[in-house]
Amino acid sequence: MSPLPYIINLAGTGLVPTHSMNPHVPLSHDEIVDDVARCLELGVQIVHLHARDKDGHHSADPERYGRLIEAIRMLPGGREVILCVSTSGRQDASFESRARVLELDGLMKPDMASLTLSSLNFIQQASINPPQTIRRLAQRMLEQGIRPELEIFDLGMANFLQVLIREGLVVGPFYANLLLGNIAGAQVDELQLAVMRSLLPDGAVCSVAGIGRQQLRANMMGLLSADGVRVGLEDNLWMDTGRTELADNPKLIQRIKRIAAELERPLADCSAVRQRLGLAGLS
Repeated sequence: MSPLPYIINLAGTGLVPTHSMNPHVPLSHDEIVDDVARCLELGVQIVHLHARDKDGHHSADPERYGRLIEAIRMLPGGREVILCVSTSGRQDASFESRARVLELDGLMKPDMASLTLSSLNFIQQASINPPQTIRRLAQRMLEQGIRPELEIFDLGMANFLQVLIREGLVVGPFYANLLLGNIAGAQVDELQLAVMRSLLPDGAVCSVAGIGRQQLRANMMGLLSADGVRVGLEDNLWMDTGRTELADNPKLIQRIKRIAAELERPLADCSAVRQRLGLAGLS
């Protein structure tokens, strides 16, 4: 059997990286759009967006997200790529602030939105996601026809997904990012990944991401045994574990493509990924 074509989910900005950490991180509106344009040329099918304000700080302002989406839709390949917005709780845990981006419509409407399935600690910060906030965000996504990008860092989050499915708050097709290597979550380990995948609903599409130095190892596991990878400067700023070479998003994607070519695994096209995830194309 031929290997299933793989998916690249670009997490290019995040809410933590700054130019002082890595000058290649796209922060302004124009930087993000230009960076996405370069990555679309390389064949990415999903783009996980974080908006920043004029000072480079993370912003939940729906207008900023809407203008990003609208501008990306005008790029070559921009009407085919799947665009996902963040509903992160790391800076503002309130439902009201996080849900505003889910009200966008027209050419500004996202295809997907992130849904982190529990609270968790990062190395210097917590992401607060109370169960009722998760439920309300899932309900709003369902009402708006926005597919959840399920963020799963450990077995408890995979279990809570099953709860949401039983409650009718998350429906298929399912797409999950399995994020490995965080200090308070699952690690880059074949057994841990296999157990997490075993708890996903049948037919779920999943990509594998790695935090910091773990990104390349996790991505290789995604190419070997999952549907693809999440990769980008949101999760990792360096090309090497010794941190001697700063990364940029196109370089990270090109490396994934080289490894996949050695594995003889083809890159999926956007229309096929849209079909798998039940996302209608844009007219």
